[in-house]
Amino acid sequence: MVDERKEYFSIGVVAQMLDVHPQTLRHYERKGLIQPSRTDGNTRLYSRSNVSKIEMILRLTTDLGVNLAGIEVILNMRDKIEHLEAERNDLIRAVFEALSAEFEAGPKEAQRALVKVQSGFLSES
Repeated sequence: MVDERKEYFSIGVVAQMLDVHPQTLRHYERKGLIQPSRTDGNTRLYSRSNVSKIEMILRLTTDLGVNLAGIEVILNMRDKIEHLEAERNDLIRAVFEALSAEFEAGPKEAQRALVKVQSGFLSES
């Protein structure tokens, strides 16, 4: 489904922007490397995100000589990394919220965390 608030480009416009043949874009789609949106009439529409991904694919193939199977692996690893980063950020946020809640619980909670130690118990080195 097409989000009307986003900017989309036709296959011809994207091919011209990136100086590639439209068949190259269709080939990338058949290989599962990109998934353009479709209109009700089945016309391909490429978002800015799609265009950025295609630019990366073109850099990998032309500049680094990576084949499409390698690109698929790279894209899958990139997606996994983004997913793990989101999970990490959620965990950090949860820990921060828990610590904030404990801190806001007040000084009585902090006083119970203190331990009395006899004078001279700790030796300074």
